[in-house]
Amino acid sequence: MSETPVTVLGLGDMGTALARALLRAGHRTTVWNRTAAKAEALATEGALTAATAGAAVAASPLVVVCLLDYDSVRQVLAPLGDALSGKAVVNLTNGTPRQARELAAWAAGHGAQYLDGGIMAVPPMIGTPAAFLLYSGSPAAFADHRPVLDLFGESHHLGEDPGRAPLYDIALLSAMYGMFSGVLHAYALVTSDGVAAADAAPLVGRWLTAMSGAVDGYARQIDSGDHATGVVSNLAMQSAAFVNFTGSARDQGISPELIAPIGRLMARRVADGHGHEGLSGLVELLGQGRPGAA
Repeated sequence: MSETPVTVLGLGDMGTALARALLRAGHRTTVWNRTAAKAEALATEGALTAATAGAAVAASPLVVVCLLDYDSVRQVLAPLGDALSGKAVVNLTNGTPRQARELAAWAAGHGAQYLDGGIMAVPPMIGTPAAFLLYSGSPAAFADHRPVLDLFGESHHLGEDPGRAPLYDIALLSAMYGMFSGVLHAYALVTSDGVAAADAAPLVGRWLTAMSGAVDGYARQIDSGDHATGVVSNLAMQSAAFVNFTGSARDQGISPELIAPIGRLMARRVADGHGHEGLSGLVELLGQGRPGAA
């Protein structure tokens, strides 16, 4: 049995998966959930159930929080206040960088070490080599508890700023949803013509795998500010062709709304005199905050 007791607050699908990873490794695991019935299955697997969040926090030096949103986190933690003193709080609830920084400051004010985290996995992936998790905040808490955190998936500490992990989390999930938007549109398009999505899937997957090679190249262009060097498909050509994407969708009786926004951005960028560039130049239309942005 591990000498490090761990508490898990929140037993949704993800919180339950985290607790099970701890139990498999032999940790003394205390769990709490607003709906107590969700703890029953874990209790049969060896978890200790707490009647209140306060009792759960008191049971362990390491507290893992995985709730619906930051409002829920604050509602659960706020009444505990100084009971968190001396403990490490690892918040794996999805949120924004601003929310993470605010909660970190609150936790520090009550004597707790704070780590914010992003889970790059779905619940069945927890504890497998496919999962990785992003952390930022207290370096000491990360170093002290990394053996526990590594039970969930490969751990990456992104620095002392507690907002960095949620920033990366949202960025990576944004890339995922952008990809899924294209995939769903592709399936809507082929099924509108009587083709089974499963028949198109192998080619969709092969094409996306091939195009994933652009990820590093786009990053280099964005960091350098040079969106024109080495371009093989310029924006003017792509923008001119994009009318066929929206036109085909309408001809097939489906909405182009999942993909239409990028077409409008391409047209704007071309109109601004950047038709010779590649797609990476579209980032210039998305606002301030990038390195070197005016």
